[in-house]
Amino acid sequence: MNNQMYPCLWFDGKAKSAAEFYGTLFPDSKILSHNPMVTMWELCGQKFMGLDGGPMFTPNPSISLFVTCESNEEMDEIWAKLSVDAKIMMPLNKYDWSEYYGFLQDKFGISWQLYKGKYSEVNQKIVPCFLFTDGNFGKANNAVQFYNSVFINSKIDGILFYDENEMPQKGIVKHSQFVLDGNVYMAMDGAGEHNFSFNEAISFVINCETQEQIDYYWDTFTKDGGEESMCGWCKDKFGVSWQIVPTILGQLMSDPERSERVVSAFMKMKKFDIEKLQNA
Repeated sequence: MNNQMYPCLWFDGKAKSAAEFYGTLFPDSKILSHNPMVTMWELCGQKFMGLDGGPMFTPNPSISLFVTCESNEEMDEIWAKLSVDAKIMMPLNKYDWSEYYGFLQDKFGISWQLYKGKYSEVNQKIVPCFLFTDGNFGKANNAVQFYNSVFINSKIDGILFYDENEMPQKGIVKHSQFVLDGNVYMAMDGAGEHNFSFNEAISFVINCETQEQIDYYWDTFTKDGGEESMCGWCKDKFGVSWQIVPTILGQLMSDPERSERVVSAFMKMKKFDIEKLQNA
């Protein structure tokens, strides 16, 4: 697992509360750091960022967190906590594809899928799962192929398509699993009207050691229909948000003599420029 690349969850003043709550769901969980804007934490050894960005963006089920559990008891325990004040999309039950499964949106707006299966089939406790809906429907396979081409040390573990009896269109993904630079992800197409799609409320941080790496990811994601935003944020052609961040930024920000100048410098940037940050 590569903790230089991790999900960022957008909250409206509740990032630390969410981090504390999620820490009760899994062993080996802890808060790494906290300030008025950013809370960092680990769940099962996996890094997450919580950003208190205000009410601008709201999470939706286009990106959920898929949890593999090996017992009904474990699922029941996690579900009991997550389901309080939650929106239940698929109750915890037996389904055709799983002997025990549930899908909900928790009290903070983050979506979770709980699935009974073998950890060895995933080798990552919590897996970000992309749901391609509405205007993105039918693009899951293209996205998996694209992401696999972008990241080194990546592979596609498997793609399961709907057969012609289930879906008249060809190439519609029922489920896929792939690895990007050591991190496991899943993707699927969602038929029907959902009225939600990818937005900035869930993004993915990529920490980069060099300007060359920043340039590579930024240019790759923003071409062919992607979009540039501010402060290292961009969107790829599918609308998924990424934060392309220099690893050195944390060190620069922790220097009380220059932190204000560094903030002033990067607030003017779209793509981060390491040299300008160092010279601020």
